[in-house]
Amino acid sequence: MKYEPKMEKEMMCPVEYGLTIFGGKWKSRILCVLSSVSVMRYSQIRKELGNITDAVLAAMLKELMADELVSRRQYNEIPPKVEYALTEKGKSVLPILQSICHWSRLQTKDELDKKLPPCRTCTQLSL
Repeated sequence: MKYEPKMEKEMMCPVEYGLTIFGGKWKSRILCVLSSVSVMRYSQIRKELGNITDAVLAAMLKELMADELVSRRQYNEIPPKVEYALTEKGKSVLPILQSICHWSRLQTKDELDKKLPPCRTCTQLSL
């Protein structure tokens, strides 16, 4: 069951809109994981993310598909085969995520590399 807020959220600026589309704990990570290869199966995505539950991953993929950032292709095979990939719109978000990653690394007072190694998307960027 999806959480539905009692009141519609009022958007005050375009940044808020963007953050609802690709922000949060999982959406940005899913986009980064999908950016590392052209297509991935559900089990590959789940393995890369580690501690995400099936319910959360399925919900996040549905939201990303509804916002046209991720595409889903189902093959008529047995066993069923489903692949996920970034759309062009999804790929357009990557520079934003890479910039956030770069900014975070510049602003940290701790040795962030020891805590959080750069994701594949960020390591592909040469700033």
